[in-house]
Amino acid sequence: MSDGVVKASDTANNEQVRISMDKKFFRCDVCSKQYTRKRHLNTHFLTHTNEKPYFCSVCNMQFFRKYDLNIHCHTHMNEKPYSCDVCNKQFSQKYKLFIHFRTHTNEKPYSCDVCNKQFSQRDKLNIHFSTHTNEKPYSCDLCYKKFSLKGNLKRHFLTHTNDEKFYSCDVCNKQFSKKDNLKRHFLTHTNERPFSCNICNKQFSQKDKLNIHFRTHTNEKHYSCDICNKQFSRKDELNVHLRSHTNERPYSCEICNKQFSQKCNLSRHFRIHTNEKPYSCDVCNKQFSQKGTLDVHIQIHTKEKLYSCGVSNSFFREIN
Repeated sequence: MSDGVVKASDTANNEQVRISMDKKFFRCDVCSKQYTRKRHLNTHFLTHTNEKPYFCSVCNMQFFRKYDLNIHCHTHMNEKPYSCDVCNKQFSQKYKLFIHFRTHTNEKPYSCDVCNKQFSQRDKLNIHFSTHTNEKPYSCDLCYKKFSLKGNLKRHFLTHTNDEKFYSCDVCNKQFSKKDNLKRHFLTHTNERPFSCNICNKQFSQKDKLNIHFRTHTNEKHYSCDICNKQFSRKDELNVHLRSHTNERPYSCEICNKQFSQKCNLSRHFRIHTNEKPYSCDVCNKQFSQKGTLDVHIQIHTKEKLYSCGVSNSFFREIN
């Protein structure tokens, strides 16, 4: 082809270069990050000054962007305008719908650079990646203990401070920071169980407990460990399991500082200090601090042989 002929592709490339050169960039004076629009630079600059000009009139929570405030407001109105076309589950935010939809498509766009394991969410990839680096980016401001998960830091922080609790139960004076938690607690006094399983008719005081119970019939396990792929029907079971990988123990005894991965284990340990023995034998009235110890004791009366698990110290009447 002669030198006088100009290719269409060359013309398009030259046009793109011209447009790119004509574009005006706005640069951040702090970190040199660039933006094509000044308002985007102004919003970004707030991350350096930590200024949050938009605040919620209901709970006073503050935000960098008005868009984030509008999304947050849905949590107070209980508004969920985004619905899944497959299962009709509703969401207050569009991106949460996108993330949920991957449970149907099994799409996992985020991949670990070390082991190539794939994830449906970026934050789950970040959590997984800490197992390779042993990184613990969340640090307690009071005792400087470090955690790999932000949720575990929040739980740990409660050991330093007595959280303000505004709502008090008229029956037992127990206090709660949220009114909904007080309402749920009050059902323990009235023994009211308005939620019933349509399969076995078992009744529950809370709807979420009914939903959890229902999975025993369907064998659904929505929660999966990103490290070993073990599945769980309840999110709290997954959270406890994750600590077996991170070796985190967010619950600490205020007397001897011994640490535990589960709150129930801390409660059981605490009875060593209080000498509390809540489990009593129906035959001889002897009292015990742990239910497993009571079960072993009952053998004396029933002559029944129990088998002990060497890992969890649980007791069983039969070996399967």
